Amino acid sequence: MLDKRKFYINGAWVLPEVAYDFDVINPSNEEKCATISFGAQADTDAAVAAAKNALDGWMATSVAHRIALLEKLADIYERRRQEMGEAISLEMGAPIDMAKSSQAGCGTQHLADAINTLKNFKFDRMLGSHAPNDRILMEPIGVVGLITPWNWPMNQIALKVAPALAAGCTMILKPSEIAPLSAYLFAEIMDEAGFPPGVFNMLNGDGPGVGTQLSGHTDVDMISFTGSTRAGILISKNAADTIKRVALELGGKGANVIFDDADENAVKRGVLHCMNNTGQSCNAPTRMLVQRDSYDRAVEIAAKVANNILVAPADRQGGHMGPVVSEVQYGKIQEMIETGIKEGARLVAGGLGRPEGLNRGYFVRPTVFADVNNEMAIAREEIFGPVLTIIPFEDEEDAIRISNDTVYGLTDYVQTQDKQKAARVARRLRAGMVEINGQSRGDGAPFGGYRQSGNGREGGVWGLDDFLEVKSVSGWEVS
Repeated sequence: MLDKRKFYINGAWVLPEVAYDFDVINPSNEEKCATISFGAQADTDAAVAAAKNALDGWMATSVAHRIALLEKLADIYERRRQEMGEAISLEMGAPIDMAKSSQAGCGTQHLADAINTLKNFKFDRMLGSHAPNDRILMEPIGVVGLITPWNWPMNQIALKVAPALAAGCTMILKPSEIAPLSAYLFAEIMDEAGFPPGVFNMLNGDGPGVGTQLSGHTDVDMISFTGSTRAGILISKNAADTIKRVALELGGKGANVIFDDADENAVKRGVLHCMNNTGQSCNAPTRMLVQRDSYDRAVEIAAKVANNILVAPADRQGGHMGPVVSEVQYGKIQEMIETGIKEGARLVAGGLGRPEGLNRGYFVRPTVFADVNNEMAIAREEIFGPVLTIIPFEDEEDAIRISNDTVYGLTDYVQTQDKQKAARVARRLRAGMVEINGQSRGDGAPFGGYRQSGNGREGGVWGLDDFLEVKSVSGWEVS
């Protein structure tokens, strides 16, 4: 069993002030795989003090120096990428092939994106030709607390750490206590890259502990949080007393609108996307809206696709689906499946309990409900598991009405061969991201949502902007 009790503070690995051990569980077999320690207020204060002391020096570094260190970081990360995939697979149950490619690959992608963004970013700008002696200066916001989730651990760490470094901020990372091993490895990579002491700090803890200590700390200028809407609300309230900036990437209940003229693979694509990462993605298309004339056929296809998904332990190679992350998560998903049955939705695939042949581990059956309406809990609440709901609609107006009838607004999807209709519907969907006909968004595209899916954006210039303050200066006469 791995011993990961130490924190990374001020450029050194240190033991917690007071030991408070917490076991990390392998979700494929329910066995302990590592031990970490939760931080106390003294540990949080030490990490924040280190970041505060390092801020003046780091924010004064040149862009060229930051680029050089980020490029070194990216090189070391790529050399240890296979290790990263193994850590992610062990801690949160992503199948090993997916963990090494998609999960660990997110770190590679986002580091490259931050470097490219920084190379072309203008920190000093003229206001305009009408005011030649006015300058707009983009400056680091200061000490930032980064609180990341367990479902795509390296995706979220890289999306926060890389632009914060590029902006000139110093930081404290608090990863999910459920999946902390990848963050521990990332801290080792940061140390090897040679960032100045205090620029990057990492300590473990839970939300009520270290998370609350960071979000309410007077010397933390910003919190960037990814996680549940419930936790985002609590963080916002706790941060309000210090008027710090709070950037939130929260839950979702994505609508996947499939019109009669969608391509023949639209339903299959939607099911597989929903089940990807065992359904544990905030941008998953969990509400499949199908136009009435295509509805029965779509339900038939969806059930067949879900029933053919292989479920197996995370350490097995292949394109199967792994377990969900924890016993708590497993229990929540089972409750929601039971709720769907009680609500009268038609269960056409999966259902309660583990898949056949798997009696240990947090494995869930790929589940599809048909004949769902948007008033049912399974259509309104984020289940965060491999559960798809299928809802019929009559026409374009009906599809838009159902899609937008949610407190969320992260990612929606449109499937149609009519280009004008696709663009028209995309404009009217109240979501921060819309993907048409299975086309993924490009590198550097902003990630974030409307309403209770959060605020702020990650990725590209938008991700860098989140960590910057805007200073307006008049009377500027230096060329």
